[in-house]
Amino acid sequence: MSEETIFTRIVDGEIPSYTVYEDETTYAFLDANPLAPGHTLVIPKRPYERLADLPADVAADLGATVSQLATAVEDAVDAPASLVALHDGEEAGQEVPHVHWHIVPRFPGDGAAAVHAMFDGVDLDEDEMLNVAEDIRDAQS
Repeated sequence: MSEETIFTRIVDGEIPSYTVYEDETTYAFLDANPLAPGHTLVIPKRPYERLADLPADVAADLGATVSQLATAVEDAVDAPASLVALHDGEEAGQEVPHVHWHIVPRFPGDGAAAVHAMFDGVDLDEDEMLNVAEDIRDAQS
């Protein structure tokens, strides 16, 4: 588990937030630097740094909350869609070492792009694809 983070201080009430949901394991609040109206962060109350650090029951609770809130956020701000994202590790852009999902409402003409626009991509042949798939299956053991 991570050390105390800005998010644990928010959960503890030391830092004010615009809370939109709270239960025994999960806390959700509006991002202080929103990318769109309704940009919401969903976090476990305890400070797990990476997705793999989450116990299965906490991961399930968070997944259910993200699913429920994505629809609520869209409805609240009249957005036709949303981007749900998790930066899992510093190299992936994670700025706070506390697992958190972003729910970012998307609107026609908002200028944001799909995740594929963030990368140049790689060209893997069939053997490389098969090897990577096998390596991922093996890593689950």
